[in-house]
Order: sequence, then structure tokens, then C-alpha cells
Amino acid sequence: MAEQARYEELIRQFSAFGAVKREMGRMMPSECPAGSAAVLTLLGRYGDMRMSRLSELLAVDMSVTSRHVAHVAERGWIERSPDPADKRSRILRLTPAGRSLLDQLSRRTCQMLAERMSDWSDDEVAQLTALMARLRASFDDTRSHDTRTHGPEPRPPAPPVLEQTTRTPAITQ
Repeated sequence: MAEQARYEELIRQFSAFGAVKREMGRMMPSECPAGSAAVLTLLGRYGDMRMSRLSELLAVDMSVTSRHVAHVAERGWIERSPDPADKRSRILRLTPAGRSLLDQLSRRTCQMLAERMSDWSDDEVAQLTALMARLRASFDDTRSHDTRTHGPEPRPPAPPVLEQTTRTPAITQ
């Protein structure tokens, strides 16, 4: 039963982490909601890509990805150009304005994290980062396994958090 109590406490901590994510979302500019920040983040981290790849990295349906892409394209933060390999597809890339906004978001988020975690040691921050990456990988591994044996699992939304190490919002993949 001790194992169940440990996982129950983990569930409570996941719920508390939602409050952290909401606070981070509130510091985003109103014209750049979380989905838009996630698009910019992934393009900044992985470079130019097709919308299908972006949808995969966001772990959301293509229709949701399309709405996010339309929002950032309307604001001039990304451009969509024909894919030379397949004219029906579009390649998405950050514009200089998108890169500038992404840099601004990164600075804001890093500053907020540094303020809130000022009493944490560098080792504690590194440990948290490693454990969160491991947790995400465990869920990615499970999703891959479940897809083969039971059909696709619903994909969770990507978190719109910024990472200083990648100059992008922390959408960890």
C-alpha cells in the first residue's frame, strides 16, 4: 500500500504543477497564447519543418496545429512556403519577427523561473530537469507501445514552457 500512497502524492504534485504552468501562461503576451508559443518554440528548436511534423511534435491533431499556425502566420512570426519535394505541402519557418518574439519569451520565462527558484541550487534545478525529461520519455515510450498493441492513445498537449538551454519554450521531446 505504500506504493499506492507514493503515486497518490505524485498525482497531487502533478495537479500543483498545473498552477505553475498557468502562472507561466499569464506572463505571455496576450497576442501569443500557449499554442502559438509552442509553434514558435518547436520551429526555433528543430528548424524548418512541414506542418505534419509540427503536429507530431506538438502531440495534437492536425486541425489544432493548423489553427496555431494560422495565428502565428497572420502575425508575421512564421512564413509558409511550398515544399520543393511536394508542392502540396508547406514548409514552416520562423521569420525575424518570430525569432525576436521567441527570444523575448525565453528571456521572460527564464527570468521568472530564476526569481521563483532563487533558493534552489544549480544541482537541484538540473535534477528536476533530468527527472522531468525522464518522465516525459516514459510517457513517450508508453504511447509508442500502446499504439502498436491497442491503437493510438490520445496525445497530451505540449507544455508551453521556455527552456534557456534551447532558447525556446520548453516543449520537451
